[in-house]
Amino acid sequence: MTVPYLLRRLGLAAVVLWAAWTVSFVVLYLLPGDPVATMASASDGEPVSPAELDALRARYGLDQPLPVQYVTKLWAALHGDLGTSFASGQDVRTAVVQALPPTLQIAVAGLLVAVVAGTAVALAATWARTPWLRQVLASLPSLAVSLPVFWVGLMLVQLFSFSLGWLPSVGDRGPESLILPAVTLGLPTGALVAQVLAKSLTQALDSPYVTTARAKGVGAAAVHLRHALGNAAIPALTVLGYVVGNLLAGSVVVETVFTRPGLGRLTVASVGAQDIPVVQGIVLFAALAFVVVNLLVDLAYPLLDPRVAVAPGSIR
Repeated sequence: MTVPYLLRRLGLAAVVLWAAWTVSFVVLYLLPGDPVATMASASDGEPVSPAELDALRARYGLDQPLPVQYVTKLWAALHGDLGTSFASGQDVRTAVVQALPPTLQIAVAGLLVAVVAGTAVALAATWARTPWLRQVLASLPSLAVSLPVFWVGLMLVQLFSFSLGWLPSVGDRGPESLILPAVTLGLPTGALVAQVLAKSLTQALDSPYVTTARAKGVGAAAVHLRHALGNAAIPALTVLGYVVGNLLAGSVVVETVFTRPGLGRLTVASVGAQDIPVVQGIVLFAALAFVVVNLLVDLAYPLLDPRVAVAPGSIR
Protein backbone atom coordinates (compact mmCIF):
# COMPACT_ATOMS: atom_id res chain seq x y z
CA MET A 1 0.00 0.00 0.00
CA THR A 2 1.56 3.25 -1.16
CA VAL A 3 1.72 6.36 0.99
CA PRO A 4 -0.31 8.53 -1.45
CA TYR A 5 -3.07 5.91 -1.51
CA LEU A 6 -3.12 5.72 2.28
CA LEU A 7 -3.29 9.51 2.54
CA ARG A 8 -6.12 9.57 0.02
CA ARG A 9 -8.08 7.00 1.99
CA LEU A 10 -7.52 8.91 5.23
CA GLY A 11 -8.77 12.06 3.52
CA LEU A 12 -11.89 10.24 2.32
CA ALA A 13 -12.39 8.90 5.83
CA ALA A 14 -12.30 12.44 7.20
CA VAL A 15 -14.90 13.50 4.62
CA VAL A 16 -17.15 10.58 5.61
CA LEU A 17 -16.91 11.52 9.29
CA TRP A 18 -17.66 15.17 8.54
CA ALA A 19 -20.63 14.23 6.33
CA ALA A 20 -22.06 11.86 8.96
CA TRP A 21 -21.74 14.51 11.67
CA THR A 22 -23.25 17.23 9.47
CA VAL A 23 -26.21 15.17 8.28
CA SER A 24 -27.00 14.04 11.83
CA PHE A 25 -26.77 17.66 13.04
CA VAL A 26 -29.15 18.95 10.38
CA VAL A 27 -31.66 16.11 10.76
CA LEU A 28 -31.72 16.20 14.57
CA TYR A 29 -32.00 19.97 14.85
CA LEU A 30 -34.77 20.12 12.24
CA LEU A 31 -36.91 17.56 14.07
CA PRO A 32 -40.07 19.04 15.58
CA GLY A 33 -40.04 19.66 19.29
CA ASP A 34 -37.83 21.39 21.81
CA PRO A 35 -35.13 19.19 23.37
CA VAL A 36 -34.84 21.49 26.37
CA ALA A 37 -38.59 21.37 27.00
CA THR A 38 -38.48 17.58 26.61
CA MET A 39 -35.62 17.39 29.10
CA ALA A 40 -37.45 19.65 31.57
CA SER A 41 -40.71 17.70 31.29
CA ALA A 42 -38.89 14.43 31.95
CA SER A 43 -37.32 15.70 35.16
CA ASP A 44 -39.00 15.36 38.55
CA GLY A 45 -40.03 18.30 40.61
CA GLU A 46 -41.86 21.56 40.04
CA PRO A 47 -42.76 22.78 36.54
CA VAL A 48 -39.95 24.72 34.87
CA SER A 49 -40.63 28.39 34.21
CA PRO A 50 -39.96 30.04 30.82
CA ALA A 51 -37.00 31.89 32.34
CA GLU A 52 -35.47 28.62 33.49
CA LEU A 53 -36.02 27.13 30.04
CA ASP A 54 -34.22 30.09 28.50
CA ALA A 55 -31.36 29.61 30.95
CA LEU A 56 -31.10 25.93 29.99
CA ARG A 57 -31.05 26.83 26.28
CA ALA A 58 -28.25 29.31 26.92
CA ARG A 59 -26.35 26.71 28.96
CA TYR A 60 -26.35 24.23 26.08
CA GLY A 61 -25.89 26.87 23.37
CA LEU A 62 -29.34 26.28 21.89
CA ASP A 63 -30.18 29.98 22.02
CA GLN A 64 -27.72 30.69 19.20
CA PRO A 65 -28.63 30.70 15.48
CA LEU A 66 -28.32 27.29 13.85
CA PRO A 67 -25.22 28.16 11.72
CA VAL A 68 -23.45 29.43 14.85
CA GLN A 69 -24.36 26.24 16.71
CA TYR A 70 -23.06 24.15 13.80
CA VAL A 71 -19.69 25.87 13.62
CA THR A 72 -19.27 25.92 17.41
CA LYS A 73 -20.13 22.25 17.89
CA LEU A 74 -18.11 21.13 14.87
CA TRP A 75 -15.04 22.99 16.16
CA ALA A 76 -15.52 21.39 19.57
CA ALA A 77 -15.92 17.94 17.97
CA LEU A 78 -12.67 18.42 16.05
CA HIS A 79 -10.99 18.90 19.42
CA GLY A 80 -12.58 15.75 20.86
CA ASP A 81 -15.39 17.50 22.74
CA LEU A 82 -18.71 15.89 21.77
CA GLY A 83 -20.71 17.85 24.30
CA THR A 84 -22.82 16.95 27.28
CA SER A 85 -25.93 14.80 27.41
CA PHE A 86 -29.13 16.84 27.77
CA ALA A 87 -30.78 14.03 29.72
CA SER A 88 -28.07 12.94 32.16
CA GLY A 89 -25.53 15.76 32.13
CA GLN A 90 -22.87 13.14 31.39
CA ASP A 91 -20.03 13.70 28.96
CA VAL A 92 -21.03 12.18 25.60
CA ARG A 93 -17.72 10.39 25.11
CA THR A 94 -18.08 8.80 28.54
CA ALA A 95 -21.66 7.73 27.80
CA VAL A 96 -20.68 6.14 24.47
CA VAL A 97 -17.61 4.40 25.92
CA GLN A 98 -19.63 2.98 28.81
CA ALA A 99 -22.32 1.64 26.46
CA LEU A 100 -19.82 0.26 23.94
CA PRO A 101 -18.59 -3.05 25.49
CA PRO A 102 -21.95 -4.90 25.44
CA THR A 103 -22.55 -3.80 21.84
CA LEU A 104 -19.06 -4.88 20.81
CA GLN A 105 -19.74 -8.29 22.34
CA ILE A 106 -22.86 -8.72 20.22
CA ALA A 107 -21.24 -7.27 17.08
CA VAL A 108 -18.13 -9.46 17.28
CA ALA A 109 -20.15 -12.58 18.10
CA GLY A 110 -22.62 -11.76 15.32
CA LEU A 111 -19.79 -11.23 12.85
CA LEU A 112 -18.29 -14.59 13.84
CA VAL A 113 -21.66 -16.28 13.29
CA ALA A 114 -22.00 -14.52 9.94
CA VAL A 115 -18.56 -15.55 8.67
CA VAL A 116 -18.82 -19.17 9.82
CA ALA A 117 -22.41 -19.70 8.68
CA GLY A 118 -22.01 -17.76 5.43
CA THR A 119 -18.83 -19.59 4.46
CA ALA A 120 -20.31 -22.98 5.34
CA VAL A 121 -23.45 -22.40 3.27
CA ALA A 122 -21.47 -21.07 0.30
CA LEU A 123 -19.08 -24.04 0.35
CA ALA A 124 -21.93 -26.53 0.71
CA ALA A 125 -23.92 -24.90 -2.11
CA THR A 126 -20.98 -25.05 -4.53
CA TRP A 127 -19.77 -28.47 -3.36
CA ALA A 128 -23.13 -30.31 -3.63
CA ARG A 129 -23.41 -32.52 -6.67
CA THR A 130 -27.17 -33.10 -6.50
CA PRO A 131 -28.93 -30.32 -8.45
CA TRP A 132 -31.94 -30.04 -6.12
CA LEU A 133 -29.74 -29.89 -3.02
CA ARG A 134 -27.53 -27.25 -4.64
CA GLN A 135 -30.63 -25.21 -5.47
CA VAL A 136 -31.99 -25.48 -1.92
CA LEU A 137 -28.69 -24.43 -0.38
CA ALA A 138 -28.32 -21.56 -2.85
CA SER A 139 -31.79 -20.25 -1.97
CA LEU A 140 -31.18 -20.21 1.81
CA PRO A 141 -29.30 -16.86 1.82
CA SER A 142 -32.09 -15.09 -0.06
CA LEU A 143 -34.61 -16.42 2.45
CA ALA A 144 -32.49 -15.35 5.45
CA VAL A 145 -31.94 -11.84 4.06
CA SER A 146 -35.69 -11.32 3.67
CA LEU A 147 -36.48 -12.17 7.30
CA PRO A 148 -36.89 -9.15 9.64
CA VAL A 149 -34.31 -9.11 12.42
CA PHE A 150 -36.86 -8.53 15.18
CA TRP A 151 -38.98 -11.47 13.93
CA VAL A 152 -35.96 -13.78 13.91
CA GLY A 153 -35.12 -12.71 17.45
CA LEU A 154 -38.65 -13.31 18.69
CA MET A 155 -38.82 -16.74 17.04
CA LEU A 156 -35.49 -17.77 18.57
CA VAL A 157 -36.67 -16.62 21.99
CA GLN A 158 -39.93 -18.53 21.59
CA LEU A 159 -38.14 -21.74 20.58
CA PHE A 160 -34.97 -21.85 22.66
CA SER A 161 -36.09 -19.89 25.73
CA PHE A 162 -39.81 -20.43 26.23
CA SER A 163 -40.34 -23.82 24.55
CA LEU A 164 -37.06 -25.64 25.21
CA GLY A 165 -35.74 -23.56 28.11
CA TRP A 166 -32.16 -23.92 26.92
CA LEU A 167 -31.10 -20.27 26.81
CA PRO A 168 -32.07 -17.06 28.66
CA SER A 169 -34.47 -14.81 26.80
CA VAL A 170 -33.41 -11.38 28.08
CA GLY A 171 -30.63 -9.55 29.87
CA ASP A 172 -26.88 -9.99 30.07
CA ARG A 173 -26.35 -12.95 32.37
CA GLY A 174 -23.18 -14.58 31.10
CA PRO A 175 -21.95 -16.12 27.84
CA GLU A 176 -25.10 -18.16 27.29
CA SER A 177 -27.20 -14.99 27.11
CA LEU A 178 -25.07 -13.84 24.16
CA ILE A 179 -25.93 -16.79 21.90
CA LEU A 180 -29.43 -15.80 20.76
CA PRO A 181 -28.58 -12.11 20.16
CA ALA A 182 -25.45 -13.10 18.21
CA VAL A 183 -27.38 -15.54 16.01
CA THR A 184 -30.15 -12.99 15.47
CA LEU A 185 -27.66 -10.33 14.43
CA GLY A 186 -25.43 -12.65 12.43
CA LEU A 187 -28.03 -14.38 10.25
CA PRO A 188 -28.78 -11.49 7.82
CA THR A 189 -25.08 -10.64 7.52
CA GLY A 190 -24.17 -14.30 7.07
CA ALA A 191 -26.78 -14.61 4.33
CA LEU A 192 -25.22 -11.68 2.48
CA VAL A 193 -21.75 -13.19 2.84
CA ALA A 194 -23.06 -16.55 1.58
CA GLN A 195 -24.67 -14.95 -1.49
CA VAL A 196 -21.51 -13.12 -2.52
CA LEU A 197 -19.14 -15.95 -1.66
CA ALA A 198 -21.21 -18.62 -3.44
CA LYS A 199 -21.33 -16.53 -6.62
CA SER A 200 -17.58 -15.86 -6.45
CA LEU A 201 -16.84 -19.53 -5.79
CA THR A 202 -18.94 -20.56 -8.78
CA GLN A 203 -16.97 -18.22 -11.01
CA ALA A 204 -13.63 -19.29 -9.51
CA LEU A 205 -14.41 -22.98 -10.00
CA ASP A 206 -14.94 -22.32 -13.73
CA SER A 207 -11.58 -20.54 -14.04
CA PRO A 208 -8.71 -21.98 -16.11
CA TYR A 209 -6.38 -22.37 -13.12
CA VAL A 210 -8.97 -24.58 -11.39
CA THR A 211 -9.38 -26.63 -14.56
CA THR A 212 -5.62 -27.05 -14.63
CA ALA A 213 -5.55 -28.13 -10.99
CA ARG A 214 -8.25 -30.73 -11.62
CA ALA A 215 -6.35 -32.01 -14.66
CA LYS A 216 -3.31 -32.53 -12.40
CA GLY A 217 -5.43 -34.73 -10.14
CA VAL A 218 -6.03 -32.29 -7.28
CA GLY A 219 -8.96 -33.45 -5.14
CA ALA A 220 -12.27 -31.62 -4.82
CA ALA A 221 -11.56 -30.45 -1.26
CA ALA A 222 -8.16 -29.01 -2.20
CA VAL A 223 -9.65 -27.31 -5.27
CA HIS A 224 -12.34 -25.67 -3.16
CA LEU A 225 -10.31 -24.68 -0.13
CA ARG A 226 -6.83 -24.07 -1.51
CA HIS A 227 -7.34 -22.90 -5.08
CA ALA A 228 -10.81 -21.30 -5.33
CA LEU A 229 -11.63 -20.01 -1.86
CA GLY A 230 -8.74 -17.54 -1.60
CA ASN A 231 -9.72 -15.64 -4.76
CA ALA A 232 -13.44 -15.97 -4.09
CA ALA A 233 -13.05 -14.54 -0.59
CA ILE A 234 -12.00 -11.08 -1.84
CA PRO A 235 -15.53 -9.92 -2.82
CA ALA A 236 -16.92 -11.40 0.40
CA LEU A 237 -14.28 -9.54 2.39
CA THR A 238 -15.37 -6.33 0.68
CA VAL A 239 -18.94 -7.02 1.74
CA LEU A 240 -17.82 -7.52 5.33
CA GLY A 241 -16.34 -4.04 5.24
CA TYR A 242 -19.76 -2.61 4.47
CA VAL A 243 -21.83 -4.69 6.89
CA VAL A 244 -20.28 -3.08 9.97
CA GLY A 245 -22.93 -0.39 9.73
CA ASN A 246 -25.60 -3.09 9.49
CA LEU A 247 -24.25 -4.76 12.62
CA LEU A 248 -24.36 -1.50 14.57
CA ALA A 249 -27.82 -0.67 13.23
CA GLY A 250 -29.03 -4.18 13.97
CA SER A 251 -27.79 -3.88 17.53
CA VAL A 252 -30.54 -1.31 18.14
CA VAL A 253 -33.20 -3.93 17.34
CA VAL A 254 -31.38 -6.84 18.98
CA GLU A 255 -30.66 -5.02 22.23
CA THR A 256 -34.29 -3.91 22.38
CA VAL A 257 -35.66 -7.41 21.72
CA PHE A 258 -33.34 -9.06 24.24
CA THR A 259 -33.36 -6.18 26.77
CA ARG A 260 -29.59 -5.85 26.75
CA PRO A 261 -27.57 -2.72 27.56
CA GLY A 262 -25.45 -1.12 24.88
CA LEU A 263 -25.33 1.49 22.16
CA GLY A 264 -28.62 0.30 20.72
CA ARG A 265 -30.55 0.88 23.93
CA LEU A 266 -28.72 4.18 24.43
CA THR A 267 -29.70 5.26 20.91
CA VAL A 268 -33.37 4.46 21.45
CA ALA A 269 -33.44 6.30 24.78
CA SER A 270 -31.55 9.30 23.39
CA VAL A 271 -33.79 9.64 20.33
CA GLY A 272 -36.89 9.46 22.53
CA ALA A 273 -35.49 12.16 24.81
CA GLN A 274 -34.20 14.27 21.88
CA ASP A 275 -30.76 14.03 23.45
CA ILE A 276 -29.03 15.45 20.37
CA PRO A 277 -25.38 15.36 21.56
CA VAL A 278 -25.57 11.67 22.49
CA VAL A 279 -27.22 10.70 19.19
CA GLN A 280 -24.57 12.63 17.27
CA GLY A 281 -21.83 10.95 19.28
CA ILE A 282 -23.23 7.52 18.42
CA VAL A 283 -23.54 8.42 14.72
CA LEU A 284 -19.95 9.67 14.70
CA PHE A 285 -18.73 6.48 16.35
CA ALA A 286 -20.61 4.32 13.81
CA ALA A 287 -19.07 6.30 10.94
CA LEU A 288 -15.62 5.94 12.50
CA ALA A 289 -16.06 2.18 12.85
CA PHE A 290 -17.17 2.00 9.21
CA VAL A 291 -14.13 3.83 7.81
CA VAL A 292 -11.65 1.98 10.06
CA VAL A 293 -12.98 -1.45 9.11
CA ASN A 294 -12.96 -0.60 5.40
CA LEU A 295 -9.36 0.59 5.67
CA LEU A 296 -8.43 -2.70 7.38
CA VAL A 297 -10.21 -4.59 4.59
CA ASP A 298 -8.06 -2.79 2.03
CA LEU A 299 -4.96 -3.78 3.97
CA ALA A 300 -6.11 -7.42 4.03
CA TYR A 301 -6.49 -7.74 0.24
CA PRO A 302 -2.80 -8.56 -0.45
CA LEU A 303 -2.86 -11.18 2.30
CA LEU A 304 -5.57 -13.11 0.48
CA ASP A 305 -4.16 -12.63 -3.00
CA PRO A 306 -0.57 -11.41 -3.51
CA ARG A 307 -1.52 -10.34 -7.04
CA VAL A 308 -3.68 -7.58 -5.60
CA ALA A 309 -1.65 -4.38 -5.74
CA VAL A 310 -2.86 -1.11 -4.33
CA ALA A 311 -2.16 1.88 -6.52
CA PRO A 312 -2.74 5.56 -5.59
CA GLY A 313 -6.05 5.68 -7.41
CA SER A 314 -7.28 2.13 -7.60
CA ILE A 315 -7.02 -1.46 -6.44
CA ARG A 316 -5.83 -3.81 -9.15
